[in-house]
Amino acid sequence: MDDQPTSDPTMTRIGEAVQLGRSGQKVLARDALTALWDEIGADGDALHRCTLAHYLADLQDTFDAELRWDERALAAVSALTDERAKRHLSSLQVQAFLPSLYLNLADCHRRLGNAAQAREHLAGAREHLAHLPDDAYGEAIRTAVRDFAPDDPTDSRP
Repeated sequence: MDDQPTSDPTMTRIGEAVQLGRSGQKVLARDALTALWDEIGADGDALHRCTLAHYLADLQDTFDAELRWDERALAAVSALTDERAKRHLSSLQVQAFLPSLYLNLADCHRRLGNAAQAREHLAGAREHLAHLPDDAYGEAIRTAVRDFAPDDPTDSRP
């Protein structure tokens, strides 16, 4: 079965903005995603909020701002159901989002010098590893969690 995303104009716009960021146009990407966040609102569709916040975190100029967006992504995922996620892509499972979201929080806290909070979020990532798919993405997250050093603020690996 070929698992293709369903048509969702908001997810398409998110993807287009993410591509801007990946092509080096960080400010344009951040502006596009921020405008989309403002459109959707803090109580909008949970998949949209989680995805937006997750990608917006990576486009911030400070660790504090990145942390705030990572926290928003985790908060949004708590309102996301498998049913909603599968309407976008049939293979998506909400629990599979959690290792990456917790790992991002752990990374922010590590870089901010909050080793105890980094360890706490690392434990959250480890707790949900079994939900990751058996593919390159799942393996990349498993490796990042395994290699994560919560006490080393100079370690730039997520």
